[in-house]
Amino acid sequence: MGIGIKNRSLDLKSTAIRTAAAIAILAFAAGAAAAQTYGFATLPPGSLNHTTATSIAKVLKEKGGMNVLVQPTGGDTAIIPMVGRAEAEIGISNIMETTDGFEGNFKDLRLIAAVHALRTPFFVRKDSAIHSTADMKGKRIAWGYSAMRNLDKVTRAMIATAGLGEADVKPVPVPNVVRGADDFIAGANDVFFFAFGAPKLREVDTTVGGIRAIPTDEAGMPAAKKIMPWGYLTQVAPGPVFTGVDKPIKVYSFDNTIFTNTKVPDETIYKILDTLFKNKDDLIAVQPVLREFTPAFAYKNYGVPYHPGALKYFKDHNIAAAALP
Repeated sequence: MGIGIKNRSLDLKSTAIRTAAAIAILAFAAGAAAAQTYGFATLPPGSLNHTTATSIAKVLKEKGGMNVLVQPTGGDTAIIPMVGRAEAEIGISNIMETTDGFEGNFKDLRLIAAVHALRTPFFVRKDSAIHSTADMKGKRIAWGYSAMRNLDKVTRAMIATAGLGEADVKPVPVPNVVRGADDFIAGANDVFFFAFGAPKLREVDTTVGGIRAIPTDEAGMPAAKKIMPWGYLTQVAPGPVFTGVDKPIKVYSFDNTIFTNTKVPDETIYKILDTLFKNKDDLIAVQPVLREFTPAFAYKNYGVPYHPGALKYFKDHNIAAAALP
């Protein structure tokens, strides 16, 4: 009898150990799931997109409990492959890069939403004799954008509004917009290109004693559309976001998008949109241009498919696809 009691005691002890081990494994798995990190590929610090990604990551972490890690890169030529190969769960880039990525080698790319317009005029020094795109003839212009290939096409489209081509200006090759701005500060170019709302733009304005945005002539937009179909004009007026604007002008613009890949679960993408739209004030506190981020702006038929999680969100909230600009 003593032996039987001892064996039963050992069995109970073994069962308790196995149960404790199972609980520990479940707890570890739950903790690992809760601690999942989502990579967010974006442009270098100082760019508009880096600030936008930082704002989105902050809201998703603080309001949605999602550990989103902002991953700066040299440009869109790195961002698209990272997301397309599922090396990062989220990316941000203009619609041209997203479209080219999907139509090229990255068929698993899926849109989440359009987040805001990129308003991107040329900039010159405040005391410059350049007042129009036509005045850029013979001037040194940031050009090429080896790490942001579609911006080369955008530059061509923008100067085409004044009947100019590459042979009419002096191209100064740069890999990305941040380098173009740095070259402008250093005096290596006369004209650079950047998006309103970026920290780098304010830095340039302060460093050189003031900059001025060059308006785009609406009459030249048909020529621009032949080069870059996604471009359109928006009107801007003097204000904190619009550095270098001292009167209302029209500027060249195109949509900025966030995207993912097919491997990300539907519920994750649904949660991203739900969290962002419910906490818009927090987004704007870090990135003011996200005032434009509305359900109506977010959903458009560009030709790149949306992620099923995004489509479910739009359907559940009765959001129809808006017309393209």
